[in-house]
Amino acid sequence: MSANTIDVVVEEIKKESPQVKSFKLKPAETSRLLRCGAGSHVKTYVQVDQDLFENSYSLINDPNESGYYQIAIRRSDESKGGSVCWHERVKEGDQLKISYPKNHFSLSFGAKHHILIAAGIGITPFIAMAADLKRKGKSFELHYAARSNDLCAFQSFLNSYYPDETRFYFSEQGNRMNTDLMDNQPIGTHVYFCGPEKMINEYAEAAKSYGYPDSNIHFELFAQPDFGPMEPFQVKLNRSNKTIEIPEGESMLDILLKHGIDAPYSCKVGGCGSCLVDVLEGEVDHRDLFLTDKEKQEESVICTCVSRAKTKNGSIVLDL
Repeated sequence: MSANTIDVVVEEIKKESPQVKSFKLKPAETSRLLRCGAGSHVKTYVQVDQDLFENSYSLINDPNESGYYQIAIRRSDESKGGSVCWHERVKEGDQLKISYPKNHFSLSFGAKHHILIAAGIGITPFIAMAADLKRKGKSFELHYAARSNDLCAFQSFLNSYYPDETRFYFSEQGNRMNTDLMDNQPIGTHVYFCGPEKMINEYAEAAKSYGYPDSNIHFELFAQPDFGPMEPFQVKLNRSNKTIEIPEGESMLDILLKHGIDAPYSCKVGGCGSCLVDVLEGEVDHRDLFLTDKEKQEESVICTCVSRAKTKNGSIVLDL
């Protein structure tokens, strides 16, 4: 765990839907919270017996509010246990550690119009963004897809504060969100996506087909991309002259950290580029959504959190 952490106390827990809870975090007596922009996230550290659950969550509170952070977490039994831990083990009054906020999903205030597009728990960063945009008098619209009305977290809140800007889509009612909402928008519009990888890929490609430049397309992942089997491979570290085996099913970043290698990282899902390392030799199986196609073809860098050697039992040399 990083030494750059903040001690916080869980002040309030609210049930936002059958699957989503929000958690209001106040600083412990020895800590203080920093102001941060809309789109920021924090990494949380929850210790349960011998297990340390390390997860990143978007801040949903208005960035103009001071004195607390708020996050919202969807329970998922398919996850590695972090969301279940938060829903079942974390109680009001508990003290835990979080990272300082980071922001890889910031608003572009040079935009003429903002289109915020969320699927499921991907709504979380947009709650803070909507507050920021509304307060500053910026033009925006929010599109939010959920399975059903009952499973739509924050629906009443959004209807109360942003009734004119928000549109809901419920797939079980046959009302599905589609990419057409981005077409025929004013020049200077920026689009923002948060949701499953499949949805982000679909909407990013559609935005490009509608003529949006890459600089006007923004997205945030909340789960690792799935590009198939995670075969074993070997990493050679040029500076330290070490060779490390990456086992099947394990990420390169996690194994480097376990070996005490000072490897940079932030999101751990291939979306922010914080973990980029120079590649000196070897073929890379790029599994991130950060690098451009041209950058991937050059094979000069790798996102260590998700990408791997191209062949089973292959080898790559990193500038570490």
